[in-house]
Amino acid sequence: MAYEVTATRRRPQTFSSLVGQEFVAETLKNSIQSGKIANAYLFSGPRGCGKTSTARILAKALNCQKGPTATPCGECDACREITAGSSLDVFEIDGASNNSVDGVRQIKDEVLFPPQTCRYKIYIIDEVHMLSNNAFNALLKTIEEPPPHVVFIFATTELQKVPATIKSRCQQFNYRLVPVEKVKEQLAQAAAELGIKAQDEALYWIAREAGGSMRDSYTLFDQVAAFSGDEITYEKIRDKLGLVGIDRLNELFGLCVKGDSTNVLLKFDEYLQNGVSIEQLISNCTDYLRSILFIKSGIKREALLGQSAERYSADVINAWSTIQVERALSIFMQLYRDIRYSLSPRYEFELALSRMCWLKDYVSAQEVKKAVDAVKPVLMNAAGPRKLQAVAGGNGQSAVQSVQQGISERRTESPVQTSAPVQENSIRKNTPVNGLPTFSALTEESDDVPDESEAGSNIEEEFDPFLNGGAEPPVNNSAMEPAKPVEVAVPEVQEVQPEKNAALKTVDSSNIGKVRDAMISDFSLEDAMISNSLSETCNWQLNGDRMTMYAENNFVQVQLSSEVEKISAYLSEAYGRKISIEIKILEKKETEEKVVLPKEVEVLCDVFRGSLLGSQ
Repeated sequence: MAYEVTATRRRPQTFSSLVGQEFVAETLKNSIQSGKIANAYLFSGPRGCGKTSTARILAKALNCQKGPTATPCGECDACREITAGSSLDVFEIDGASNNSVDGVRQIKDEVLFPPQTCRYKIYIIDEVHMLSNNAFNALLKTIEEPPPHVVFIFATTELQKVPATIKSRCQQFNYRLVPVEKVKEQLAQAAAELGIKAQDEALYWIAREAGGSMRDSYTLFDQVAAFSGDEITYEKIRDKLGLVGIDRLNELFGLCVKGDSTNVLLKFDEYLQNGVSIEQLISNCTDYLRSILFIKSGIKREALLGQSAERYSADVINAWSTIQVERALSIFMQLYRDIRYSLSPRYEFELALSRMCWLKDYVSAQEVKKAVDAVKPVLMNAAGPRKLQAVAGGNGQSAVQSVQQGISERRTESPVQTSAPVQENSIRKNTPVNGLPTFSALTEESDDVPDESEAGSNIEEEFDPFLNGGAEPPVNNSAMEPAKPVEVAVPEVQEVQPEKNAALKTVDSSNIGKVRDAMISDFSLEDAMISNSLSETCNWQLNGDRMTMYAENNFVQVQLSSEVEKISAYLSEAYGRKISIEIKILEKKETEEKVVLPKEVEVLCDVFRGSLLGSQ
């Protein structure tokens, strides 16, 4: 007897033998038992899932001499002829070879004649999506109103290419991929029928490689059985097909976890010398990392992993976090796409392995954000009290008194003596570690926060380096050149702006300018918008309990007017009494005749620093 491949030998002959398509089988059985036979059926789904086999079973069920029945006998002449493909009333047509209008016209002529030996004349058109548009249009009327003895069965792997006019005239059945467990069970039965011993690990590998297709799994099973002899083992499959087994992958990624890039690259070269292809190795590594990700997520089903969970290296599982494993998996997925256009696929793979060696140091953007959010309250709590002490003083003095006292002390000292403590403190707080600046808020509390008894008298020693920095902190050049002695000039009482307007020089003779600087610095940490707007004001004047400040343009006035409560609360805390805010526009001398413009135009000109070119 001639050899018969497993896919043909084990082709389903009844609805109950359809694997993984229980919904389709039950629906067709119920429709046959109730006598509700449709004019046309459309079977769609992946390859090798049983579409053509179902069409043949349906043909036998309708034409069986004991039927129509949901369980064809398989012994009568009609069943045997349909199984052998020699029935005169069941036509299997290849849609790719007969896709023209002429073939459809022949079908239209044939359906007018009744069946010769069977009950129904059945047309099975495989890969029906290959028909031309004209051929589909020629079939429409025949499918909609065929003779009572004709049934059409269409099968396709690309449902989207079938016109909607055809779909609407057919009962549609969508086939699914067969689960790995069921594929493995069928392979075990096939091996038992042939008298071959097969390891579960080897059968699971064949089932997973088939991708849910029963025909593909049987084809691969026949290939493996051809070189395995009486016993199918995973080791034989690995050696004959050039695979990298679980043990070798554990060894390879174990070296990556240790950061041993030298031995990783040498091990990769050893695999290539043994005949393993780069594409196959990428596929094996991707499957391995996918399984590691499943294990870290608590999934240990052998059908999904392809191996027992205990066979995977515990060192690899524990060394990498879930985010790092996801990163590794994405690297190999991208590697498979890149090697198609790469100068050298080997170079691409070696680069990927090198990246695996420092994967333990990888930090995702989400983790960085989480760390910054966790540190932000610490920085805010540590920086706020020091700045308030610098403005209001530590012994209950008002802001103006504290500033006046600090300025009088500075005037009695020499510039060299004044700058020395600040230089030492700045170096102590901002000395870079490994080329990176450190934050004073992260150091010990005893080094950063002064005692309340010393806050008023030692403003210079605990002077915050960011106090006069404005919205932007000073540039840290300590990583590029050695630290140099820093001289701090004595702050002036008045806030002198550049020569933009003469009114900018009329600053109050009190110490309001110092309060303004501290206020800008404090708000730069909490609300940069307020800090920037305050920096564009000048000529602050305190008349009783009202602080008047002049904005340079309407835009700044609008911005500060919306934040009056915050500014007033800050000044009230600094001066120890309720301070109200009044914001005015700085008057500028007009050299030309002033043109009255709408307020919206003035705001646009101020925001974009523009001017009106013409009078119209």
